Amino acid sequence: MAQSDTVTRILDTAEVLFAERGFAETSLRNITSKARVNLAAVNYHFGSKKALIQAVFARYLDPFSQRFHTALDELEGQHAGRVIPLETLLETMATTVLAVPAERNSLKVFMRLLGLAYSQAQGHLRRYIQEEYGDVFTRFTELVRKATPDLPDAERFWRLHFVLGTVIFTLSGLDALRDIAEKDYHEQVSVRDLVRRLLPVVVAAMNAPLPIALDGAKPEEGKHANSYAS
Repeated sequence: MAQSDTVTRILDTAEVLFAERGFAETSLRNITSKARVNLAAVNYHFGSKKALIQAVFARYLDPFSQRFHTALDELEGQHAGRVIPLETLLETMATTVLAVPAERNSLKVFMRLLGLAYSQAQGHLRRYIQEEYGDVFTRFTELVRKATPDLPDAERFWRLHFVLGTVIFTLSGLDALRDIAEKDYHEQVSVRDLVRRLLPVVVAAMNAPLPIALDGAKPEEGKHANSYAS
């Protein structure tokens, strides 16, 4: 078997097992057994389980980062210094997210891996993602900040993560949602249809009024104006 075929087989197997079981619950022996390669091959090509996890993410995040930078370049060119609307930013991100795994028909796996990156990520993976892809996420967050000037920074942080969680949960359970929609509501739902339904929900979440704090005051009231609560 050619070297590239061996690497591809290991990565294909690892990403599925990581998505199904999690990082800690998936051993290298689980991967080598299912991929029908020996442990020496994994050690030779990747060196460690940590490096293998990073390589699995790189297969998605490398093309995502490149595509997203290009898409943001186009948006900034189209708006010529003006603030890019929040809905446009979120739609662009969604389109880019869908484009990458569509090349390998693995949207569900990609979403589950993203979920694991937040729920199970060890220090090495957080550092790796920040070092390798932090620039594109920082760029997107800054554009979102400009599009939501009335949100305090802490509130924007939480809302972006709530939005991310909603997207990951929805798209990682796509098959089940499609079955329910077809059985109970007689609807045939494509991924694009689902995104069109999801987009106004997440935009509304980002634009919702600030929550009332326990003492009855809005967070950072007086420090940040809040047009949404008026």
